Amino acid sequence: MQKRIIVICLCLWLVSVAVVKAAEQPNFIVVYCDNLGYGDIEPFGSTLHRTPHLNRMAREGRKFTHFCVTSGVCTPSRASLITGCYAQRVGMHNNQRDGIVLRPLSPYGLNPDERTIAEVLKDRGYTTGIIGKWHLGDQLEFLPTRQGFDEFFGIPYSDDMTQEVGQRLGERFNGHDWPPLPLMENETVIEAPVDRKLLTKRYTERATQFIEQHRDRPFFLFFPQAMPGSTKMPFSSPEFQGRSRNGPWGDSIEELDWSMGQILDKLVELGIDQKTLVVWTSDNGAPGASDMQDLSLGSNRPLYGRGYTTAEGAFRVPTLMWWPGTVPAGSVCSELATTMDLLPTFASLAGADVPMDRKFDGHDIRPLILGADNAKSPYDAFYYYAGEQLQAVRSGPWKLFLPLTEFTQHPHFKKGEPARPLLFNVVEDIGSTRNLAEAHPEIVTRLTTLADQARADLGDTGRKGTGQRTAGYVEKPSARTR
Repeated sequence: MQKRIIVICLCLWLVSVAVVKAAEQPNFIVVYCDNLGYGDIEPFGSTLHRTPHLNRMAREGRKFTHFCVTSGVCTPSRASLITGCYAQRVGMHNNQRDGIVLRPLSPYGLNPDERTIAEVLKDRGYTTGIIGKWHLGDQLEFLPTRQGFDEFFGIPYSDDMTQEVGQRLGERFNGHDWPPLPLMENETVIEAPVDRKLLTKRYTERATQFIEQHRDRPFFLFFPQAMPGSTKMPFSSPEFQGRSRNGPWGDSIEELDWSMGQILDKLVELGIDQKTLVVWTSDNGAPGASDMQDLSLGSNRPLYGRGYTTAEGAFRVPTLMWWPGTVPAGSVCSELATTMDLLPTFASLAGADVPMDRKFDGHDIRPLILGADNAKSPYDAFYYYAGEQLQAVRSGPWKLFLPLTEFTQHPHFKKGEPARPLLFNVVEDIGSTRNLAEAHPEIVTRLTTLADQARADLGDTGRKGTGQRTAGYVEKPSARTR
């Protein structure tokens, strides 16, 4: 009898310890928009789109004005957030078949040997889910459920990679074999083709369900939205079509704002808002129309350049962090931070260990998030790659575009123009309008040395770096049709 009492007491003690630990671990939600520009929402200066819920998020949370992604395009940008590394380190920056962005039926994907943010948190007892766009490999071996996520509801790649687009591409990227756009639940296709116009609405409904189902235990929800995307077609739900002052692009953004409101309200309703860190950001800047004065495909103002390049308008994205009672309300962080920092930061907050058997490029930015006095960026250098090519490096306020003779989608030069260094103070000169290379040759020299270090570690065009790892690969990819 006494032994039984001891065993019962021990079990109750273990349960109480587990409950206390769960209470101490915050929930994490990352909302990752697709192609949302720096100037597309009101907290970052938009006067075209109405975003009242994001205004609330900024008012009650913290705005990051120098928060960067590591690529101007989808796949490598997502790889960095998921792994805490430059895409070049994990082999997700370029491949022989698809180029920079993975296409349907690609034999490539995020290597299952990589340690993801979901796996790190899952090891600490978190329930992990992804709702939305994956785009790190559509083969079974590369799906989110094989990369640390307990649940997946969404599409395996971009919503504009439809069967119709594949037919037009023909032999290119094996387009003639592309399946109808699949909506997946875990590893099963439940609908094909999915109605793209309803994705934001359906994702939001599923996200609030996920939050409600897992409110009593720590959870990580990665919520990569499909919108506003990259096309001029109306891909908002019928309730939002025609409501904005900026056509389909604006309609999509205002529906994204509604979606964010649903998430915040659900957290408050369940009483878990004060133990949940919510991050709103984008995978890269807006592509922009051919005429940059035309905002029908987004705005990166007042930054220079368009998405899909290495311009500030492609890499610096609108970012808000909200955690009532913990993140200082109505505050602004102007220090450089990146999506690579989420993995080590979330690990620290959750009491998890970052694996020591490999190199990570992100940093623990808790001081920046929590508004610690005199908190500074942890980056001595930050690198701007276009696929394999290193085009620019930033250190402190200085961004140097290297004098390249060959380049892909350089934001400042066209092929055939003389190669020369461009040096901008991206803090004082937010539009990158004044080249100060001749006035500061010592800074050019210092940043060039940093660039050489990146080339040795992360590679460059025609050169493999010593710190690079390989992407995953399957011999015979097959369509996700069921």
